[in-house]
Amino acid sequence: MPADPVLVVGAGPTGMLAALLLGRRGVPVRIVDAAPGPVETSRAMGVQARTLEFYRMIGLAEEAVSLGTPTREVRIRRNGRPSGSFSLAEMGAGLSPYPYLLTLAQDVHERMLIGALEGIGVSVERRTELLALAQDAMGVTATLRGPDGAEVTARAPYVIGADGAGSAARKALGVGFGGGTSSGLFYVADATLEAEPAGDLTVGLGPDTLSLMMPVRTSGTKRLIGIVPPELADRHGLTFEDLGSRAEGLLGVRTREVNWFSTYRVHHRVADRFRVGRVFLAGDACHIHSPVGGQGMNTGLGDAVNLAWKLADVLEGRAHEALLETYHAERHAFAKALIETTDAAFQKIVARSALGRFLRVQVAPRVAPALAGMGLTRRALFRTVSQTRIAYPRSALSEGRAGSMRGGDRLPWVEGVDTHAPLDGRTWQLHVHGTADAGLLAEARRLGLAVHVFDWSPEMHAAGLARDAAHLVRPDGHVALAGATAISLRAFVDRHGLRFGPATLRDAA
Repeated sequence: MPADPVLVVGAGPTGMLAALLLGRRGVPVRIVDAAPGPVETSRAMGVQARTLEFYRMIGLAEEAVSLGTPTREVRIRRNGRPSGSFSLAEMGAGLSPYPYLLTLAQDVHERMLIGALEGIGVSVERRTELLALAQDAMGVTATLRGPDGAEVTARAPYVIGADGAGSAARKALGVGFGGGTSSGLFYVADATLEAEPAGDLTVGLGPDTLSLMMPVRTSGTKRLIGIVPPELADRHGLTFEDLGSRAEGLLGVRTREVNWFSTYRVHHRVADRFRVGRVFLAGDACHIHSPVGGQGMNTGLGDAVNLAWKLADVLEGRAHEALLETYHAERHAFAKALIETTDAAFQKIVARSALGRFLRVQVAPRVAPALAGMGLTRRALFRTVSQTRIAYPRSALSEGRAGSMRGGDRLPWVEGVDTHAPLDGRTWQLHVHGTADAGLLAEARRLGLAVHVFDWSPEMHAAGLARDAAHLVRPDGHVALAGATAISLRAFVDRHGLRFGPATLRDAA
């Protein structure tokens, strides 16, 4: 293990989770941020099921759920009148232990992560700005400006740039950030209401606008997001009062007090590279998305999970350095697909064109509840939005197939059996569903690989698992080798230079 710490630039959720995961593995880590403190407003706030599954692995899911509000029902209003509803809980039943969207204010979310970092002895260095990066064969030299204005240099074996859309790390690398900007203007407000509305999340659709409403905090504050009507989009000094009555009518509520209001434009961009040598980009530093669907922050947190265990394995000598190349291959492909699907659909439904008006008023209110009520379709929709569908079949780290499972797939969660219970975010594991092959078990013992054998159940078949099949599971809960045998396991381990056995763990508070 090198003496110099891994440097994480940016202390938003992505950067803090990356630092936390590295620190829990015993990897020396340093995290800096140019801002004087954590955010004080609730920007990104939707926490998806896959993120909660990751948090469960490190003991944070229960705390996150207690701090937020599970959102299980979506109500749709068209032209100010109720038009239909559907249940996220029904859509996600049996697919994840978290069949809902958790609304958790970003400032509360960040305080949770700060507390977890402090629990392992890591503190964020505030008012510390990245100025430049230089790499050589042994590491990275970062030039930083500290709180006193003095410039200093720091050495690191690797650097993670998680410093937002204006990323100094990305600019220092000269990495392109292609994409575009939506033509419309959007608003966001946190407000208390005169009366609690029915349903957890409300979507209001109108000819020239769209609004969403969801809980922000357990105290009753609601988050309102929507399109600023075209005739108001160029007004200087726009306030919530300028558009409040229209938003209230669309959502069927009356606001008592507005605590925060802002306008913004929606960007959709993906960096050309997520890795340049020993520097990695994560979160908004390498991809930004529309806020609808709650994908952006969750994608960044997924970056942190994907990267941290790979860095730890390489730094601990548990894998070949080539393992790190799979970070860009896996996460860049997903970010591009997200832009081309979710963001493309968002652009169509918010467009000012005749097609946009038709989609908002005629199509969406009818189609969404109908699709949510169809068995296979609703499960596919939940998997997509919750990010439990993410898979890496083309990764160099993905091999084999058994039943419906392919290398790169997320290990299915099976209700009643709880196939996710052994996952801890730090160790490779062999999971067998049914009877384990004696030769495979002997090879796993020789390798020092943890083995978990589950009694076969019909629910496993429904989840896509094959009876008596074994899967080599990565620390992030994705299957690396599906349908493992003693021979294929040995070959896979040798090819990637994997070493197993106990890993250092520092518990979060």
